[in-house]
This record gives sequence, C-alpha cells and structure tokens, in this order.
Amino acid sequence: MNTFPYHRIVVVGTTSSGKSTLASQLAKKIGADFIELDALHWEPNWVEAPDDVLRQRVEKATSAKSWVVAGNYSVVRDFIWKRAEMIIWLDYPFHIVFWRMLTRTIRRSVFQEELWNGNRENFWTHLKLWSEESLFHWLFKTYWRRKREYPKLFLLPEFSHLKIIHHKNPAETKIWILNL
Repeated sequence: MNTFPYHRIVVVGTTSSGKSTLASQLAKKIGADFIELDALHWEPNWVEAPDDVLRQRVEKATSAKSWVVAGNYSVVRDFIWKRAEMIIWLDYPFHIVFWRMLTRTIRRSVFQEELWNGNRENFWTHLKLWSEESLFHWLFKTYWRRKREYPKLFLLPEFSHLKIIHHKNPAETKIWILNL
C-alpha cells in the first residue's frame, strides 16, 4: 500500500539533470503514470509539436488521478503546476549536468538510441555550440536562467499550494528516492 501523500508531481531542472530518470523511478514507486514532456513535444524528425497540440496532449496525460511529469515546458506550466501537488527541483552544479550531458549524448549517438517518435541524437549537431539545435548551447543558455527563475516561480500565489523539494546534488536525490 502506497502511503506517499502526493499523487501529482512535477520534476524540473536543467537539461541532463536526471528529470526523466527520477520521474520514472518515482512513478513506479508510487504507482503513478510517468509523463515525459519531451515525448509529447517532439514529432518525428525533430519537429516541435505546435503549442496547442502539446497543450492538448499534456492536458489529456495529466487528467489521470496520479502522475509524475518530467519537464520544464513553460507553455504547459500554467495548468500542470496548478494540478500538481509537489515539485521536485533538481538543481545540480554545472559540472555535473555538463558531464552527464556529454556522456549521455555520446552514448545515444554511438548506439543510435531512439528517443521519441523515431528521433535519434547526432553528436556532431550538438558540437555546433552556436546552433540552437545544440544541447550544449541549450545548457549554456538555460542553466543560470533556471537557477534565477524557479525560486521566483515558486513564490507566485498561484503556486503556493505546491510542496517544493529542492535537491542540490545527485547523492541527495538518490537517498531521498531510496528512503521513500
């Protein structure tokens, strides 16, 4: 019998912080649906779903009684966070997420792992640091912004109902999930 008091949870953090991994583990542990926003956002050939389509998909996915969402998409934040009971913020040091991104991107490229809707990462694309298609570019663009943005968002009156868990290193997160 699951006694965990929260049934609608969002895991946020910068790219490569481990949002999907933690959200999947947590969903299994509490018997909830696992919702990966990237899977709802990316169409085949790395085409982004239009905002209205993404909102419809997320609206449907979060209509269940119990779910754990992995992701940060601001276009759906309004209703996901209003429905959620808890947010887990993975706020790890830059060197950790950079290393995770580097090793993950190499692994996915070498083994041609399918991500969502047939999409696969191309390591050479990510090395183009000036390109909007590069995950490394995205990390540099968003890492410090998220550190400033989330504490402000958590203080907004419309999100005052949320229980906030703030993990600052992977070891802390691992202990938390193991002790759940």
